[in-house]
Amino acid sequence: MNQISWSLQTFRHLLKTCIAQKDLLTAKSLHTLYIKSLIPPSTYLSNHFILLYSKCGRLSAARHAFDSTLDPNVFSFNAIIAAYAKESNTHIAHQLFDQIPQPDLVSYNTLISAYAERNDPEPAFRLFLGMRETDLDMDGFTLSGMVMACCNDIDMIRQVHALVVLGGFDSYVSVNNALVTYYSKNGFLEEAKRVFYGMGREVRDEVSWNSMIVAYGQHREGLKALGLFQEMVRKGFIVDMFTLASVLTAFTCVEDLFGGLQFHAKLIKTGFHQNSHVGSGLIDLYSKCKGGMSDCRKVFQEIPEPDLVLWNTMISGFSQNEDFSEDALDCFRQMQRVGYHPDDCSFVCVISACSNLSSPSQGKQIHALAIKSEIPSNRISVNNAMVAMYSKCGNLQDARRLFDRMPERNTVSLNSMIAGYAQHGIGMESLRLFQQMLETDIAPTSITFISVLSACVHTGKVKEGQIYFNMMKENFGIEPEVEHYSCMIDLLGRAGKLSEAEMLIETMPFSPGSIGWAALLGACRMHGNLELAVKAANHVLQLEPSNAVPYVMLSNMYASAGKWKEVATVRKLMRDRGVKKKPGCSWIEVNKRVHVFVAEDSSHPMIKEIYKYLEEMSRKMKRAGYVPDVRWALVKDDEAGHGEKEIRLGHHSEKLAVAFGLISTKDGEPILVVKNLRICGDCHNAIKFISAIAGREITIRDAHRFHCFKEGRCSCGDYW
Repeated sequence: MNQISWSLQTFRHLLKTCIAQKDLLTAKSLHTLYIKSLIPPSTYLSNHFILLYSKCGRLSAARHAFDSTLDPNVFSFNAIIAAYAKESNTHIAHQLFDQIPQPDLVSYNTLISAYAERNDPEPAFRLFLGMRETDLDMDGFTLSGMVMACCNDIDMIRQVHALVVLGGFDSYVSVNNALVTYYSKNGFLEEAKRVFYGMGREVRDEVSWNSMIVAYGQHREGLKALGLFQEMVRKGFIVDMFTLASVLTAFTCVEDLFGGLQFHAKLIKTGFHQNSHVGSGLIDLYSKCKGGMSDCRKVFQEIPEPDLVLWNTMISGFSQNEDFSEDALDCFRQMQRVGYHPDDCSFVCVISACSNLSSPSQGKQIHALAIKSEIPSNRISVNNAMVAMYSKCGNLQDARRLFDRMPERNTVSLNSMIAGYAQHGIGMESLRLFQQMLETDIAPTSITFISVLSACVHTGKVKEGQIYFNMMKENFGIEPEVEHYSCMIDLLGRAGKLSEAEMLIETMPFSPGSIGWAALLGACRMHGNLELAVKAANHVLQLEPSNAVPYVMLSNMYASAGKWKEVATVRKLMRDRGVKKKPGCSWIEVNKRVHVFVAEDSSHPMIKEIYKYLEEMSRKMKRAGYVPDVRWALVKDDEAGHGEKEIRLGHHSEKLAVAFGLISTKDGEPILVVKNLRICGDCHNAIKFISAIAGREITIRDAHRFHCFKEGRCSCGDYW
């Protein structure tokens, strides 16, 4: 008996040690002994095996241990519910919860937190109300979970906050920390500060300080965030990886690359730069603050054991910089090769890279992989990214099909679809979908109105645009930001109301920034108002002297007006300032290979066939009434005659890509060409003729929008 007692005591000790150290190998040996009945079975030991497998991420083994428990108690159920909650499988977790004869407070708290982490408030609130009807008293963990469940419902957060105060839970640090976080996330910094500074000094912990540092960073008050960090250090709080990551977030939010570099130096001295969590913050800083992806690579390579979050941050950094979209795909594949399974964040980031590349084949492969994968949470975010991807790859039909089949939708889902229709020039459908949104319980956001106003811009609906602009503040309390004003400037300018657009800039409640003046410059180019264009270009250049776009647009306008002396002046200014024009190129994907073309290209292996096809097509187009608009050649008359200008026009990159697509695909097959700059006026007119003669649907995605050419017409209605 003493031997059995001693063995059982040793067994329990070993099992607890395995749980603490996540020692799966030793634990399996212990479980084998247990199954063979060499150790007397008990619910206590079975519960610990459930807990062990859950902590080691072995859900199926945890479930098997639970099912093998002869007499499961509430702890057994709580352990397996927590295991499913950890994998965001709330459906099965809730089924298990319903089987508990008498759920305790831990049962309710675990499931409420699981729903909160999935941003699924309704079942969380039903559970909370059900718990209140029992004899169970809520605690700090209950209310922390309820604050999380409120997510972006600020009225509900305030109601829960009132309950916290009335119930005397305002001394619970976890509850206060959650309130600081969610007030800040919803834009209420003052409320977050009131909660933080209302906490007693003895109540605040490291999480409290971290939450407030992040809150200041989110609201672009980086100096206050850094000041709070220094105060935290002075007060003797332990600075851990979460604190340091919070400080990096503050630098990122205020785009303070120089300060971030200095902080990086301190991290290197303390050795924290090799921590995955801190490394994610550094990569985020460098990728968003124009630090360069080469610096991101260095940070990544210095971390000995990168985790999934770090891989995701790296993929995200590549995908946010369009020139590195191919690198994002490579990074995603490398992550898979080393053994990591992509989660919802991985998919969202790599799908964004596919969108940048306008690569339908890559996008479909990722879509298939996402369907096969058991994404633990936030599948809705992956679906939203897929809707945006199909739209940006020119496949609006598949985007809408996926949108209609989504089991659940949120504001981002509708924003993605509205933006897709707007980019394709189908403004009526975009506005119709927005009207449907208003009839549901999904409230529009600031981003929604950018898409709606863009739809008005692309279709010339000035009156409707003004109504929607006024609706933002009057109906939804959303203050228009610089992007919304930019849309209105663009809307008025495109409609020829240049004086009204200029007046809007001058009466804005804040500086229009380069984006506002750039919108006016684009409108001036469209309507040939050179005087106002010079004024707009000068304002853009004062704010962004290294931005090549205003130089190029102004130079092209001077060239179109025959003012070659001014053209030379602008080009000299670019050379003196070291500004280089982004070379124009177009690309098309055929048989899963991307083919890139530049103007006057001679490098493509099929270039002779392409030029021959264009010569034949040019003759057919002229017989159909096409007249080359040589103004778009932008060449002096004494440098090239009319014939030479025609040839140069015929060799623009988008025409070469279209020709290659037509001779390399089957008759009747639609083609998609992507151009990194705005399509030129002559190419736009020429491709209308080509679409009619070839009997093809040709979609051009340029830097501003989509042009879908079919039967001699463009989806933009020549309003672009």
